[in-house]
Amino acid sequence: MKKIEILKKKVLSKEWAVLNEYTYSFKRNDGTTQIQNREVYDKGDGAAIILYNKETNKIILTRQFRIPTYVNGNNDGYMIEACAGLLDGLTPEECVVKETEEETGYKIETPKRLFHSYMVAGAVTEIIYFFIAPYNESMKITKGGGLKEEGEEIEVLEFDFNEAYNMIFNGQIIDAKTIILLQHMKIERIME
Repeated sequence: MKKIEILKKKVLSKEWAVLNEYTYSFKRNDGTTQIQNREVYDKGDGAAIILYNKETNKIILTRQFRIPTYVNGNNDGYMIEACAGLLDGLTPEECVVKETEEETGYKIETPKRLFHSYMVAGAVTEIIYFFIAPYNESMKITKGGGLKEEGEEIEVLEFDFNEAYNMIFNGQIIDAKTIILLQHMKIERIME
């Protein structure tokens, strides 16, 4: 017998993404088998990027409304975060190039892929691919702000790297993907 066997899959919702309920048997290390039920949210995989300028020690982040944070106690629901989006059939590289232009107005060509990670492995199937890319003002081709037809209203923010990094510790940056990217940039001395 396999260690895991899916016994039943039931679609609970197909609105913005798909919420499934799985019933499965799980063979434990002691040889016993348990039947477990879990809800799994599948919204597709995504990619996130921080643009950086070593000459000015600046980075580009975004600010936008996130309803899950609002209903969970984030007073105004706005989050400062790395530019990101769902792959929607694109490669991770294609996704960050597209999202960077839509959200920030900067046209990049060669994002550097760092790593990928499950963000909420206990409930969500999503893998996030993490990137960085250099920028300068000559790469700014539009004002950015996202796509109105996708309900986006995104503010483009430019921060000194150290200011943004310290915003993790004073609670102004509480988005996991952004914290991971900022920590990586600090550890790897991409920015000082």
